Amino acid sequence: MNISTIGYILFYVFLIIFFLLLIKFFSKRFLKPIKYRKVKESVSAYLYLLPSFVILGIFVFWPIFYSFFLSFFKWDFQNQSNPIFIGFENYTKLFKLNNPVSISFNNAFFNTLLIVMTSVFLMHLIFDFKKIEKKSQKTLVIVMFLLGMIGLFLQGKINYLNIIISSSLVIIYTVLISSRFIYQLSNKIILRTIFIVGFWLICYFWGIPEIIRFLSLAKQQSLFIKAIWNTTYYVLLSTPITILLALVIALLLNRNLFGKTFFRTVYFIPFVTSVVAISLVWQWIFNDNGLINYFLTQLGFSKVPWLKDQAYTIPTVAIISIWKMVGYYSIIFLAGLQNIDKSYYEAADVDGASSFQKFKYITIPLLSPTTFFITIVALIGAFKVFDEIFILYVGMPGPYNNSGMTLVYYVYDKFYNQQRMGEASAAAYVLFAITLIFTFIQMRMSKKSVYYDS
Repeated sequence: MNISTIGYILFYVFLIIFFLLLIKFFSKRFLKPIKYRKVKESVSAYLYLLPSFVILGIFVFWPIFYSFFLSFFKWDFQNQSNPIFIGFENYTKLFKLNNPVSISFNNAFFNTLLIVMTSVFLMHLIFDFKKIEKKSQKTLVIVMFLLGMIGLFLQGKINYLNIIISSSLVIIYTVLISSRFIYQLSNKIILRTIFIVGFWLICYFWGIPEIIRFLSLAKQQSLFIKAIWNTTYYVLLSTPITILLALVIALLLNRNLFGKTFFRTVYFIPFVTSVVAISLVWQWIFNDNGLINYFLTQLGFSKVPWLKDQAYTIPTVAIISIWKMVGYYSIIFLAGLQNIDKSYYEAADVDGASSFQKFKYITIPLLSPTTFFITIVALIGAFKVFDEIFILYVGMPGPYNNSGMTLVYYVYDKFYNQQRMGEASAAAYVLFAITLIFTFIQMRMSKKSVYYDS
């Protein structure tokens, strides 16, 4: 940001202040006293908020919008002063494969979509069929499930059959949801998720879905797809384990234990410790002659090449991240647990409820707002993983074969090392879109699974 840009910003700030004061001046003469007081309060509030808006505008909003603008330009070391407009070329280049793969993405996508939608209708047949009120909706669920099974058995034998059936299932399910079909269903999110994943895995070993196989081949031909693969692997590995361990620790710290204040501090210390210091310590721990391998050899096991084998790159980074963040999330969980009114547990004791029943029917529902908040924060934080990889592997994305290449590392490499700022901006906005999609899904799911104690 050069001096002329700062001058323009200051000019617009003074212009806004001038217009706010002008509005305040004229409103006093032309408005009634009641309306004038409202305008005066609003103008005064905006004047107080203006410094914050200016700081956020300079350091947050302006870089966001300007980087989005530059993602449509060829802006590299040779074209720094005069970026060349190239449209969506930066975005298409991210997903361009060096060599074509043997699997078609369209077939892979629609085959997987067919499996997911068929499992969704099968799930409704098992869990919700008795709760569906309209006979027409029951008939649709049965017919769509049978249609999906036909598509699975005839997959690959009739051209475009998977596209037609999977699209029909999506359209019909959208119509069902729009007719308040979803509000009749039972709230068994964990069972539903396990069921869909299990059905998908059965079909995977059966040999039908190809999206994972397509991605596993494509990631060898596109570094950005590999970054998406590694980041997704890291998110799915670290986030659930971190949240589960944080909840267990919070439940233990919520008990009347001796020295629980000390343990709260101990669990929280890794979060406030520098990431560089943490990564350097864990680099020594994961070393061939480090602490973990020392204990493994003492127990009779062979040494594990934590920092040299690409298979251990993401799990190694996940272990560090879990150790760092679990204390922070456990403190938030602990605050949520202490915010639950004790009268609920007293009433449950009177009714003779067991500890598990109190946990299932009182703690989990009333802790759902805290769980929802932690899930959102943990998911967004996991997508931004970078520091641990950079320090642990001394500025390299893993030991070899880019096994630690994540989305943020990809953006850093394109921007800082290769000086391709346009491609880096495009990659950053793809990361933003992925994070936004996951957050939107969680927001939608929270409407049925989050309970706020009134």
